[in-house]
Amino acid sequence: DTDDGHDDKLTVEQKMIANLSRYRWTLSDIQNAGSGPSVSMLADIKDQVSLLFNQNQGQDTLSYSVGCNAMSAVYQLQGNTLTTEESMSTQMLCQDLNEAENRLNTLMQGTSELSVTTDERPLLTQVTSDEVTLTWKGRLTSQAKYNSKGKTVFWAVNAKKAPCTAEGTQQCLQVKPITYDDQGIKTSEGKWAAFTGEIEGYQHDGKHDEVLRLQRYLLDTEDAVSTGEEYAYVLDAVIESSVVE
Repeated sequence: DTDDGHDDKLTVEQKMIANLSRYRWTLSDIQNAGSGPSVSMLADIKDQVSLLFNQNQGQDTLSYSVGCNAMSAVYQLQGNTLTTEESMSTQMLCQDLNEAENRLNTLMQGTSELSVTTDERPLLTQVTSDEVTLTWKGRLTSQAKYNSKGKTVFWAVNAKKAPCTAEGTQQCLQVKPITYDDQGIKTSEGKWAAFTGEIEGYQHDGKHDEVLRLQRYLLDTEDAVSTGEEYAYVLDAVIESSVVE
């Protein structure tokens, strides 16, 4: 039995999977040594190509994207050999990203060899069976970073910023909490207030009123004292966006 929480009982593969799952991986380099199709369309957009190792209904799954559809596949790891099964994908049309998306999906099928560095900024090297080498750089996922499970909250964000304090000149986001029921119907909304913290992963452009789905993490005492905030907020998705005239 390997599920008793003791690291020393885990297999080498389970330890590697646990480590890979702690990071969100972004493509930093891709090289094609084989005779297969070009990978230049992926190299051109590498900063938006991402990979996550998840657990879904007791199965190990890969999630990967070029910034349009979310694609996923069940995988196995034996030694350093990654084998994926049939992939699934959402079905949005992405026009200029379609070619890159299809290429990434093809690369993720079949077998590839993995190696990972274990320093503070880990690199994952993946060599596919048709001799394409993908190098991924890792950033801790919020769950690993904050060592807790996030709570999903919804905030409306006003296109216009407001003064952070009555006397100050510094501008802050204006936000208000929104509550939805299980059917996704809005049941209540709070009052606008200035938000002095920051939302990880969110870019405010000043042109759109937006509704954000966020993960809220309770900070441990040390982080709370150093940041002056009780919680950390991480962007999950922009679920509504309307241009302000």
